[in-house]
Amino acid sequence: MRELSTELKGHPFAEFVADLLRAMGYRTQISPEGPDRGVDIVAHRDELGLEPPIIKVQVKSSQETVAPAAVQSLLGTLAANERGLFVTLGRFSDKAGTLGKDRSNLRLIDASQLVDLIFEYYDRLDGSYKSKLPLRSVYVPDPPEP
Repeated sequence: MRELSTELKGHPFAEFVADLLRAMGYRTQISPEGPDRGVDIVAHRDELGLEPPIIKVQVKSSQETVAPAAVQSLLGTLAANERGLFVTLGRFSDKAGTLGKDRSNLRLIDASQLVDLIFEYYDRLDGSYKSKLPLRSVYVPDPPEP
């Protein structure tokens, strides 16, 4: 996580998350640098980005705890057929986490969950990110089930 927080501060972190979403099969549009009004990335499955659900993504590259107000800000940008995704290199406060659990149109991804997604989709990431986060596959014997 230290590599991500050092190498990808601010807008570069949004670009990385967009690449991860593309590795997962989404098409993405990144907001230009500067004020983004709570939405850093817009993601969708179809070629034109017109078919619902459209996913609005907010990213935070700091390792600090995300407060409920930041999550509420993303929720305020969502229309009826849109989904929200909040990705942070930190963690969510208990109240912010509750917002994520209470809303079916919102998903919160903290640093730990982000690492899991990076491991799962690493092979599909752009080479520039692989050079910043060099990983190697290691095989471990799976113990027999009891």
